[in-house]
Amino acid sequence: MAEHYSFTNTQSNARLDKFLTEKLPEISRSQIQGWIKDGSISVNGEQSKANYKVQLEDTIEVTIPEPVEINAQPENIELDIIYEDQDVVVVNKPQGMVVHPSLGHGSGTLVNALLYHVKDLSGINGKIRPGIVHRIDKDTSGLLMIAKNDQAHEKLSAQLKDKKAQREYVALVHGVIHHEKGTIDAPIGRDTSNRKKYAVVDNGKDSVTHFEVIERFDKFTLVRLILETGRTHQIRVHMHYIEHPMAGDPIYGPRKTIKGNGQFLHAETLGFTHPTTGKEMHFSSPIPDIFEENLDILRKQ
Repeated sequence: MAEHYSFTNTQSNARLDKFLTEKLPEISRSQIQGWIKDGSISVNGEQSKANYKVQLEDTIEVTIPEPVEINAQPENIELDIIYEDQDVVVVNKPQGMVVHPSLGHGSGTLVNALLYHVKDLSGINGKIRPGIVHRIDKDTSGLLMIAKNDQAHEKLSAQLKDKKAQREYVALVHGVIHHEKGTIDAPIGRDTSNRKKYAVVDNGKDSVTHFEVIERFDKFTLVRLILETGRTHQIRVHMHYIEHPMAGDPIYGPRKTIKGNGQFLHAETLGFTHPTTGKEMHFSSPIPDIFEENLDILRKQ
């Protein structure tokens, strides 16, 4: 069903699109502008323009259109399945693969590969994200758990929500971290100056990342990161926040960095309680070759 929102303005002279971007922080300004154009947003019952200056006591109605479903098709894409039973699949996602279809990424995703290689997938997240319990960014490699039925999906999702699942990452970051370990406890939300980015903001969602140093180099540090929460871009945002951005990160890192195919971030360890047997499951995967090759170069330097 379509979502409906109603706002009564209490401050004058704000642009309509900017006003709604502040009220709906998870929605991009360009998306809001599109909804204004197609009539999904009205002011005092009438269609308006994005640059309309909202007046005191104006009533703004927003009807978020139903999302257009992308018809994900099975594709014979090579997939590194490291464990599978009747309830769960654990895959090692390569760097550069998008997890699920979206506008601009209608094929070649992990979901397309899963639909080909795995007989059954849970339907809780719909046709676009079948089986997807959690996700990692396109250029982050590593382990993901996939649910093959709805009961398994619900139990695995509950473990993530209750912070009972184990998720550990290995990352190469800029600068030398002198502390052996630490915790970053800083709320994350949309970056107010760039809607495509996330940042540490006062009104963000609680976000906690633990880190410990594995190895130090001249200008870089190899760290292990343990997620307590799972916000979008959490590790990348938190490491940028403490001024040790991810090497190779095209969004949060510096332009001058070591050569690679995106951020040097790998989901190395995954642990969870099996949703049916109750057995503790633990998996690990080695870092990608390009990651290891760059570490060897740094060691020689």
